Amino acid sequence: MANAAAISGPTFGVRVRKFVVSKQFTRGALAVLGFFVLWQAGSMGLFPFMHAIPTPVTVAGSFWEFMSTGKYWQSWMDSTLRVMYGFVAAQILGIPLGLGMGWNRNFKDFSYPLFELMRPIPPLAWVPVSILFWPTNESSIAFITFIGAFFTIVVNVLGGVSAIPRQLVDAAVSFGASPRQVFWRIVLPATIPSIVTGMMVGIGITWNVVIAAEMIAGNTGLGRLTWEAYLAGHTPGIIVGMISIGVAGYVSSMAVKMIGDWLMPWKKVF
Repeated sequence: MANAAAISGPTFGVRVRKFVVSKQFTRGALAVLGFFVLWQAGSMGLFPFMHAIPTPVTVAGSFWEFMSTGKYWQSWMDSTLRVMYGFVAAQILGIPLGLGMGWNRNFKDFSYPLFELMRPIPPLAWVPVSILFWPTNESSIAFITFIGAFFTIVVNVLGGVSAIPRQLVDAAVSFGASPRQVFWRIVLPATIPSIVTGMMVGIGITWNVVIAAEMIAGNTGLGRLTWEAYLAGHTPGIIVGMISIGVAGYVSSMAVKMIGDWLMPWKKVF
């Protein structure tokens, strides 16, 4: 048992303690502390352009008030579910489409022009169409979040397939590998880093899009919460909403990063 524990590596608690005492954590903590110090100084008059911004202490009080309400946590849940629906749908459809366009020249010639025609359209430009096309606000917002991540993941996957050296494919074919074997043994593994990159970028875009969509067409969510605070002239509430959105995006990015580390175990070696 002891040998098995040694092979499996340090426990989670040990890794956490090492991270807390590491230089990386110290530098990050100092940067966050410096940000709040500058914020406090600016709100107290050091920077004239920040005179209307409440102090961190005031925002912390508002944060506590928001956290004691069910509406705040419901907003968290609604925004997170909308992001997950759109993001997962974008991966399910976008990854196969990117692989197909990169792997099959005929399929790319057929689908790429239409894809490039639609890709430059900003996700928020789809809001009026989605409201008309989908029967509920929830489905329309989920569709907008899907659009936000879809084109990003397709472009990254297509680029990853296109970057695979042709010599690898030719060598596999010369040794008798079938097209199916080339795809599963060479193309797909070589594209995983590009897939993960697309996921990392896509989750950030998805949060940006869902917040804007909630402000325009939503009745709930962190975006709507922030917008209502603005309409009420409640500046601390606006900042609470902004911080909540930042934390939600950070947690989502870390979750995607963990998935990426699981898909690419070789990164732990090098």
